[in-house]
Amino acid sequence: MDALKACYGDGSSDSDSESVPSSSTLAQPKVLTPLPPPPISLLEPQNFVGSLDLQIGQTTRVRSFPHVDGNYALHVYIPINISSPAKKELATFLKKVSCREPTLNVVDVDVPLNILCKNDEKLEQIALGREFHISLGRTVPIRVHQIDSVVSMLRQKLQTQNHYWIDFNKWEIFVNDEHTRTFVSLEVVQGGLVQITKQIEAVNAIYKLHNLPEFYKDPRPHISLAWAPGDISHSLKNVIDEEMKKCVVGKPLKKCIFSCKFSGIECKVGQKTYAVCKISDGK
Repeated sequence: MDALKACYGDGSSDSDSESVPSSSTLAQPKVLTPLPPPPISLLEPQNFVGSLDLQIGQTTRVRSFPHVDGNYALHVYIPINISSPAKKELATFLKKVSCREPTLNVVDVDVPLNILCKNDEKLEQIALGREFHISLGRTVPIRVHQIDSVVSMLRQKLQTQNHYWIDFNKWEIFVNDEHTRTFVSLEVVQGGLVQITKQIEAVNAIYKLHNLPEFYKDPRPHISLAWAPGDISHSLKNVIDEEMKKCVVGKPLKKCIFSCKFSGIECKVGQKTYAVCKISDGK
């Protein structure tokens, strides 16, 4: 999947930056440039026995801002990796949702989810085996002369962070600003919310100093797992709620869907990733 990310550019930031309720202050581009699909060869994990007939059509992804020579996309985020036990549970739920909403695709890879659901190992590896992101700021364009200043200030403000746990407590539906995509996401509503909110405030302060648009007023930290074209938030929300009710029947109520340790903060500028802070396992 590292090869996929390297080849397909800055796609990992798209899902997080697009999947928040619309309140964008960025001007709409006059021309929306569709991004090409990734090579199908990169969807085959190494050492995987067997294959699926994965077919990728032309994606409908559009840039949040027009490409300008000398501009680089900036994205500040917390990297999130899902543990193996959690992958199995999430995969089971996604299969149920996909059966009722066949237009769902895997975030970033843009493969139809119902195709992956035919093989559990493929589903876990491709749909849930990648690195996810909790965005701490909007994905915005910056000029080359701003890069060193932004990265330096991020490290200065955020390099000292304590260890904490992030709990993903809630399945939620988000729609991008342009209402061209609907996302199936996992939201942080309790454990880790206070710490992440403070980190977002720090990033906002740095964005403001560089005349960059700040994050949404009421941020809702989350990771996005799947997307569907258009705004189908109402119907997809009903599907999620109904499937959740089925999951809890006769079972003890779980406090969260899955948890992970906060491991640090990264900043991606164009194709280059900078470590803002790193939390060791022993800290």
